[in-house]
Amino acid sequence: MLTPYMSPIERAWYYALRIICALVLLFLVLPVLVIVPLSFTSGTFLVYPIQEYSLRWYHDFFSSAEWMRSLKNSLIVAPAATLLAMVFGTLAAIGLTRGEFRGKALIMSLVISPMVVPVVIVGVACYLAFAPLGFGNSYLGLIVAHAVLGVPFVIITVSATLQGFNYNLVRAAASLGASPLTAFRRVTLPLIAPGVISGALFAFATSFDEVVVTLFLAGPEQATLPRQMFSGIRENLSPTIAAAATLLIGFSVVLLLTLEWLRGRSEKLRTAPEG
Repeated sequence: MLTPYMSPIERAWYYALRIICALVLLFLVLPVLVIVPLSFTSGTFLVYPIQEYSLRWYHDFFSSAEWMRSLKNSLIVAPAATLLAMVFGTLAAIGLTRGEFRGKALIMSLVISPMVVPVVIVGVACYLAFAPLGFGNSYLGLIVAHAVLGVPFVIITVSATLQGFNYNLVRAAASLGASPLTAFRRVTLPLIAPGVISGALFAFATSFDEVVVTLFLAGPEQATLPRQMFSGIRENLSPTIAAAATLLIGFSVVLLLTLEWLRGRSEKLRTAPEG
């Protein structure tokens, strides 16, 4: 924080640090934002300068059977994978946080490994595991694979929420006759809900944006929006891809704002005075 008592060197470093952070942020965000104006071009090529603006390619996106099918597939796979990741990730986080047993660190490393293992390895492993079971080219295999990728995010966010959780509240509920399931539903879950929802949003974004695993497991009928964009870039580069990318950018911004709101709400609940 800038104060009147700072020396000239400290003041210069204060401003320099903020300028550096702004430049890094611009370096990261600018390549993403460049695609947004291109989605409004009336031309057939992704080039600057834009001669005329139009909603032509958004109309092409929403009127195309292929794009709509891929969007529908993403809206089927991502919520289902998020639900699975949220359920199993929350249960795993509670078990790993409360339990004390040998090999706990090893199990934690295994369950979050999909986050650090290269996604192409996850794709090959899922293909080799699911193909003999008949899950290849199916919604079920795709949903399970995407859920595997989302579980680590739920585990991490829920585990962080549980670090400050007062388990005396659960014991008090049990002393009043509540069953373990009732205590979890009425006491634990409402208090850790911000962490659960944050993890679910990360899992949803991971599934909705996943393309590598989808290339291994999805057939033509299960092609998701990112896979359709990937195929379009390879086969027929069209400004429709820019329109789809802009919609994904807007969707990601909404997710980030939601996460920030949840973080602020969780912080207020944690710092609120008791009584």
